[in-house]
Amino acid sequence: MRLDINLATYPYEDSRRFWFRWGGALAMLGILTAGLLYTTAKEWTFARKDHVIRDHYLQQIAGRDKEVADAKAMMDLPQNRSTRDRSQFLNGLFYRKAFSWTEVFEELERVMPPRVHVVSITPELSTSNELAIKLVVAGDSHDRALELVRKMEESQRFRQTQIVTETAESGGTGNNAADTIKFDISALYLPAAQTETKPGGMN
Repeated sequence: MRLDINLATYPYEDSRRFWFRWGGALAMLGILTAGLLYTTAKEWTFARKDHVIRDHYLQQIAGRDKEVADAKAMMDLPQNRSTRDRSQFLNGLFYRKAFSWTEVFEELERVMPPRVHVVSITPELSTSNELAIKLVVAGDSHDRALELVRKMEESQRFRQTQIVTETAESGGTGNNAADTIKFDISALYLPAAQTETKPGGMN
């Protein structure tokens, strides 16, 4: 009896070489996948905690807003309007009394850049019942006005300083022919009593 065997039917495969070549890559891919899953789970946990903290603060803010709205509604009642108006009037007097022209001019002299000078200063109460000033200055450069705003922000006497309007001036401002630009600047003013701590912890 004669048997014909075709060895090509089952070609030789070197499994050891296959696993040596691709096994390491598969292992690295598995480790990378596990690392990504761990990082994702960790970030999700942190995000969950942040959301809980955020929701807590939002609830506190909503509670404060409700208290303010309730207090405002109560003060707007006809029987309470006289008390509200008297309180606003007295607060206005206290804030204006706290305004010191000497302190303001001394601080502005310290922060004022070269070739910029004050045209006018107007103290007033802001919408949030804080003491504010409207400052009109003139100079020859927009950059110097920005420098003034930056220095006022770095000062302990001013905050929320910003240029409201900028106007080109032809022929200078006042007696200074070099003034080509006028700037309206607004800022909240903090009196010395609010920014300095006296001995013994008293403000």
